[in-house]
Amino acid sequence: MATKHTPSLVTARNILTGLRSIMASPGNAQAKLNHVVETIGEAVSSEVCSIYLRREGVLELFATRGLNQEAVHVTKLAFGEGLTGYIAKNVETLNLDEAASHPDFQYRPETGEEKFHSFAGVPIIRNQQAVGVLCAQHIDPRKYSEEEIESFQTAAMVLSELISNAELVDVESVDAPNARNSGADRLSGLQLVKGKASGFAVFHQPRVKIEHTVAEDTEAERHRVYSAFDKMRSQIDQMTNQAEFGVGGEHEEVLQTYKMFAYDEGWSRRINEAIDSGLTAEAAIERVQQHTRMRMRQIDDPLLAERMHDLEDLANRLLRIVSGQMGTAATMGLRQDTILVARNLGPAELLEYDRRRLKGVVLEEGSLTAHVTIIARAMDIPILGQVKNVRQIVRENDLLLLNVDENALFVRPSPSIEDAFETQIELTQKKRAAYAELKAKEPITTDGTRITLNINAGLRDDMAMLSLTGADGIGLFRTEFQFLVAATMPGRAGQLRFYRDVLDAAGEKPVIFRTVDIGGDKPLPYFQASEVKEENPAMGWRALRIGLERDALMKVQARSLIEAAAGRKLNVMFPMIAEPWEFDEAKAVFEKQLEYLRDRKKQLPLSIRYGAMLEVPALAECLDQLATRLDFLSIGTNDLTQFLFAADRSNPKLAERFDWLSPAILRFIGRVSRQADQLGIELSVCGEMGGRPLEAMALLGLGIKRLSITPASVGPIKAMIRSLDLGAAQEQLSGILSDPPNDPRGALEKWAQEHQVDLG
Repeated sequence: MATKHTPSLVTARNILTGLRSIMASPGNAQAKLNHVVETIGEAVSSEVCSIYLRREGVLELFATRGLNQEAVHVTKLAFGEGLTGYIAKNVETLNLDEAASHPDFQYRPETGEEKFHSFAGVPIIRNQQAVGVLCAQHIDPRKYSEEEIESFQTAAMVLSELISNAELVDVESVDAPNARNSGADRLSGLQLVKGKASGFAVFHQPRVKIEHTVAEDTEAERHRVYSAFDKMRSQIDQMTNQAEFGVGGEHEEVLQTYKMFAYDEGWSRRINEAIDSGLTAEAAIERVQQHTRMRMRQIDDPLLAERMHDLEDLANRLLRIVSGQMGTAATMGLRQDTILVARNLGPAELLEYDRRRLKGVVLEEGSLTAHVTIIARAMDIPILGQVKNVRQIVRENDLLLLNVDENALFVRPSPSIEDAFETQIELTQKKRAAYAELKAKEPITTDGTRITLNINAGLRDDMAMLSLTGADGIGLFRTEFQFLVAATMPGRAGQLRFYRDVLDAAGEKPVIFRTVDIGGDKPLPYFQASEVKEENPAMGWRALRIGLERDALMKVQARSLIEAAAGRKLNVMFPMIAEPWEFDEAKAVFEKQLEYLRDRKKQLPLSIRYGAMLEVPALAECLDQLATRLDFLSIGTNDLTQFLFAADRSNPKLAERFDWLSPAILRFIGRVSRQADQLGIELSVCGEMGGRPLEAMALLGLGIKRLSITPASVGPIKAMIRSLDLGAAQEQLSGILSDPPNDPRGALEKWAQEHQVDLG
């Protein structure tokens, strides 16, 4: 089908036609580059057009139209130096109406560029790395149009082929990034899915090398892309229908979102437009993919960036199909125990691997809310994410030891490290076996106090951990996870079905549903929580603050929860409460929905218990006002700690600065515990603090008798409880807080050792 040519397509096509003629002409590479800058500059009416190429680790001016010719091969910039260096280092496009306004601007007098105000530059990319920069400048202070920028990016693709064939750049450093030192390395990153594994490094995807960028026959290229789209969509349909693990989990929603992108007409249209400009099918896909990557770097919203990762995954798949280069690590098959190494990974790509051989995954990117993380959790595959430069440090078939629990990846380990790791694995397996034996035993202290041990959850798949751990119930069900993995706002029917499934899975055990906590570090791409950029989002417009203003969101959730709990007990907890009126308004939303359903003769819950999260310290000063209308209270130690210390927990410089066993935290929790006891308020702790044996011991010593922790922590915490004399611990905590030692953690550890408390 013929496509109407817009002015931008005509410009890009004219440039490609000119470049194709230049590439086919006789003459040396320098003469061709000189001709290229004239052709591009003329096509977009730019007074300056320059090409910088990577040589011996720096960017060298190779050709220019408009700057002083004496500067050619003289002007050199380091990666990151000046605007050109900034583009190369960040693999990013710049478009400035006033170049000098950019903080990285540098003036080079030998070029004679002082009279030019506007500046635009695009990276010349090979194997996802910048091998040069194509720049344009103009006397008048104006931004280049989006169409002109797209023409520059298209030209840069063709230039990549030209300069590679002419061997004008440091090809070896780009094509073989893994040829680094042979010594051992210890790398760290972000814990995505915990666990330990060992195996040999396999790179998920060798890059598809695009040999030709300029099309001979546009219609033939279009037909190739259409055929590739059909094949890719068929593959996706087949994979989403044949997932080997459970049904009804969040991973199904993830795959449906992924499938939606595979059928996105906007994406296929952009590829089609790139073909219309004169690119081959492979080059058109790569062109759109490069644009997507550049957009990803400019996105602060982690959820929206994750959607872009899905598109990246699909583009890689489409590129392999259209080029006929289908050889990925998954399709070729894994021959041994494998740790997969990738920049990022799509959910469908993970599903292609042989689960018997795939032991772990290491990513250069990745996030806790990433689709691949949710899938990997369902498959029980450990993942370490955000490991910087891992693809440059690791080589194919390197032995890797992955310990996500301790945030460590050992590359080419020494025999002593390997032996220690194997010992650690054996010890972990023995501990798991010992903890498994405790599943049916109650968490009772040696002096006879029964402690309630609940688990935290947020996924339908997490519900299986109730029976596997022997936990008493779900002390915190994070309802926002359903919103985070969806492409659009979940409707009432979907929420109702989800909550009913959770309650069915829990059986007679209680589930405390926390109303949706979005905003802050959990934004939704389809829902703008705040109209302004927040300096401190953790303390900003999030959680219940959003729910009370956007009450339609909360009304739908309230009605869904009430209907799902028909004939059962419902426990609801409101996050981020700072003052009593917020709790009252949130409860009123539920009571109105309850009245609405009662009027329509709907079956209702047997009872509804309302609770609050104590994360904001201000709430501790108002507990007496809430005592008569609050059924339970849960301390969220993660947020509470950062609010008490005014320390952002996402800031790595502050992450280890403040200790949960500091007197300030312990005194605060101890005071809340005593007050709750006096007021008759059921109190629990549901943060990470309760999942660590030493910290949990301290909490019990402060009077806490209910903990909600991660499923993996139940065994170690139960073992600690069953070895603890609670009365003695309370006496010890009282002494430590009345006259705090310099090292409270050390004092508690020493006491625990002396009293044979099992700290794992």
